[in-house]
Amino acid sequence: MSEGLRERKKRQTKQRISDIATGLFLEHGFVTVTIAEIADAADVSVNTVYNYFPAKEDLFLDRGGDVIDRLSRYVRGRRDGESAADAVLRELRTDVEGVSPTIGLFPGWADFMKVITEAHALRSRLWAIQQEALDRLTKTLAEETGAAAGDPLPGLVAGQLSWVHSTLMAWIGDEMSKRREPAEVSREALALLDEMEDLLSGKVLNYAPRTAE
Repeated sequence: MSEGLRERKKRQTKQRISDIATGLFLEHGFVTVTIAEIADAADVSVNTVYNYFPAKEDLFLDRGGDVIDRLSRYVRGRRDGESAADAVLRELRTDVEGVSPTIGLFPGWADFMKVITEAHALRSRLWAIQQEALDRLTKTLAEETGAAAGDPLPGLVAGQLSWVHSTLMAWIGDEMSKRREPAEVSREALALLDEMEDLLSGKVLNYAPRTAE
């Protein structure tokens, strides 16, 4: 369904508030900036900010929902004959090869990470996002394989795939924090993905293949 005018305006308002807040956080730090200052800069009320963003952390980590569903989305979209791990590795390689900003491959990532490392609340929220993503992936694998309740395998495989993703993101974050060129980090990240794939067992690599319907 096409997006209605009201929905589009709400989405644009939410994005504008988030963009303004992010700019203030980057300039002054997360702890220093208040919701009132963000509302004033965005020319909206404090209540409007909270209507779109229940917590201050959500203003900076506004794409948390996408991160939570990322690996599950890759698994659900796997191709015929492709396992869950194959789909995740393929999608991550596509992001790395494409020097995608969604995985931190852009020049401003160092400044973004600096805000997070200096704010305990953001570090805690980021950890919570990672845990939610792991839980979501476990449920997705269980659904995709029809695993019985209490079967530990979906969670074990989800843990391995989550490790690949979080290790890649952490490594890219560390390297981009050194203000290196994204294309250079991208090339080395591809080699890292190869190394991690070699460490995965055949049971993980062949788990949950999609059969042609």
